[in-house]
Amino acid sequence: MRIMECIGRVTLSRWDASLTGASWKLAVPLTWEGLAGQEAGRTEPIVIFDEMGAGIGSLMAVSESAEASSPFHPNVKPIDAYNAAILDNLTVEPPTENRND
Repeated sequence: MRIMECIGRVTLSRWDASLTGASWKLAVPLTWEGLAGQEAGRTEPIVIFDEMGAGIGSLMAVSESAEASSPFHPNVKPIDAYNAAILDNLTVEPPTENRND
């Protein structure tokens, strides 16, 4: 699971019937720098299946690959990324170094 920031909405002209009722969002995965609020910490955007209603600027916890379709088991949905949660608050602390002094 990765933390991503919603940067837009995607409109589909065709879709699988099993996907009716949700929306698609465009989001960027955030690196350590991105979590700390730096612009350089953003990577290439991806399209995410969203049933929670994330808005632009929302931080989302996103499941990818086989994990993305797990919430729908035993049904199958043809998705690669799923918005599992909208994050209200995020606190980032710098990593501690493990030293063997």
